Amino acid sequence: MKYKALIIGTAAIITLSCGQKEVKGDFSFAPKEDTAATIRASKVIDLENKGVGPISSVELSREIDVAMANKGQALYEEKCTACHKVGSTFIGPPPDDILERRTPEWIMNMILNPDGMIKSDPLAKALFMEFNGQLMTNQNISEEGAREILEYFRTI
Repeated sequence: MKYKALIIGTAAIITLSCGQKEVKGDFSFAPKEDTAATIRASKVIDLENKGVGPISSVELSREIDVAMANKGQALYEEKCTACHKVGSTFIGPPPDDILERRTPEWIMNMILNPDGMIKSDPLAKALFMEFNGQLMTNQNISEEGAREILEYFRTI
């Protein structure tokens, strides 16, 4: 009898502790142009939005800085591949061709300020919802590191 009560109590605690955290807010995303079909946030092209965070301007040279891209790849592999995979959707969106859909400033602000972006940027909110409410973890990457990751993104 003791064991039955213990098992039921343990099951109840596990069930209650596994519930999802309630997230409040408006996470809808309306594309700038009217469309008949809903566009997934990961496929939306927005080359004007700079996002919310410390980066307001990024200058990209015509040539890729290979040394910077290599540092960015190493940093990406260390900090980002638990959730993002090149070539496939995983926990978060793949970085492939990201610069064809987002501004460099938006990308760096998302790396540097994911919490602020999800709170204030409509596209980041829509991505949050598209990827089942998975918060992007702030990896405490420096601005230099974010710029290196951005340079790596230019190579994939």
